[in-house]
Amino acid sequence: MTNAEPIFGRLLTAMITPFKADGAIDHAEAAKLAKHLVDELGHDGLVINGTTGEAPTTSDEEKRDLVAAVVEAVGDRASIVAGVGTFDTRHTIHLAEQAAAAGADGLLVVTPYYSRPPVDAWEAHFTAVADATDLPLMLYDIPHRAGIPIPEESLIRLADHPRIAAVKDAKGDISSTSVVLARSTLTYYAGDDAYLLPLLAVGGVGVVGTSTHFTGGLTRQIIDHFVAGDVEAARQANAQALPVFRGVFATQGTMMVKAALNRRGFSVGACRPPMGTVPEEILERFLKILEQCL
Repeated sequence: MTNAEPIFGRLLTAMITPFKADGAIDHAEAAKLAKHLVDELGHDGLVINGTTGEAPTTSDEEKRDLVAAVVEAVGDRASIVAGVGTFDTRHTIHLAEQAAAAGADGLLVVTPYYSRPPVDAWEAHFTAVADATDLPLMLYDIPHRAGIPIPEESLIRLADHPRIAAVKDAKGDISSTSVVLARSTLTYYAGDDAYLLPLLAVGGVGVVGTSTHFTGGLTRQIIDHFVAGDVEAARQANAQALPVFRGVFATQGTMMVKAALNRRGFSVGACRPPMGTVPEEILERFLKILEQCL
């Protein structure tokens, strides 16, 4: 699978959502950041309205308008994947339909969280969303937040749907992922930055990253070296990036990315509550890591 260019590309970032001082979404700053990630850091795609983008705090209309703004900024040269997953199938379908109308290229659909529906019910949920538009789906398997993993057999069955194309894998179980990769056509993206190189080794294609707001160029090296067959060069690039991969989560990832971007020439604002601010000493440590590694 690593020899074929995957549908969404290989290097994607779950982009933060910039806010103005009054709390409104800053579409101009979102366009600026999207252009930076795509044109300067070499991204193939962006995930908009994910949890890193504070989707739990934004309205349906804000989600729609943000997708449209990013599509206008970079949609001619990058895949725009819209996060639409909720624990309500009807609401998820509504978000999917409006993302498609706003110009998204794909949909990220997380496992229905908190309510913990049975396996047949969440398979029906994913299938209903896949049937609602013509866009390909990336399933988001993140059991430590959703409360339950997507079982291997479910993933293998869901892969038979013509529009269920990929998985953002934050399960952290490389043997389970290997089983699904061996028995399905699903395209796998690391949902944890440090999981990228191990995932590539078992047939994954890339990453939907967080630290990639900063490490896009270095992460691209990991991917390109591995795809070219130079595993040692990929390993060395991974070792260089690893302090950033880990450091971005020294506190909550969205908070850290926003704080560091604000110190590095962007004006992305604060997080909406309940997220807070990064303690100054932790931010300074992370900024020093960025200077040392990049």
